[in-house]
Amino acid sequence: MLQGSFTGVLVEAGVDEAGRGCLAGPVFAAVVILPKGYRNAELNDSKQISAVKRELLRKQIEEDALDWALGIVDPVTIDEINILNASFLAMHHAILKLKQSPELILVDGNQFKPVGNIRHQCIIKGDAKFMSIAAASILAKTYRDDHMCRIGKEFPQYGWERNKGYPSRYHRDAIYNFGPCVHHRMSFRLYEQLKLAL
Repeated sequence: MLQGSFTGVLVEAGVDEAGRGCLAGPVFAAVVILPKGYRNAELNDSKQISAVKRELLRKQIEEDALDWALGIVDPVTIDEINILNASFLAMHHAILKLKQSPELILVDGNQFKPVGNIRHQCIIKGDAKFMSIAAASILAKTYRDDHMCRIGKEFPQYGWERNKGYPSRYHRDAIYNFGPCVHHRMSFRLYEQLKLAL
């Protein structure tokens, strides 16, 4: 079972992103503050659980959390500042939307840019270690997946309802056949991806 708290004392907010490795669409980040002593045996890294279970957990997280928020950074900004900085920016947007100010931010990964004077702790594979980060990973993943399915209706040729913008063979083939669209990240060497489709 995942750990409930890093310190056991401070108000902690778990933060994670979704969509960093995609060729298309925004990067989403979520931040979650869970009640002290919170337990949910179903929580895990969003990549390790089914889509159906993620949806059920999203509702549970939103009901149980003391506070939560989302941050989104669009493909144009990703191209301008690079995906790492865009991921940090999405996390910052989410954190600054919280109604309750955390005393410690638990970040999935090995690097982060501080938000004001709030302390932070980077945790590699944190979404498989701490419940607040796992909860954030589920919110970020499900909201981004919903977004990709919505914009996928406008651009059905890319199959985003299935690949969510990740570089699947189908997605690469579609870029080769139809070219990129407004939602693609042009800095992601799309034409190198085309070579993989040949």
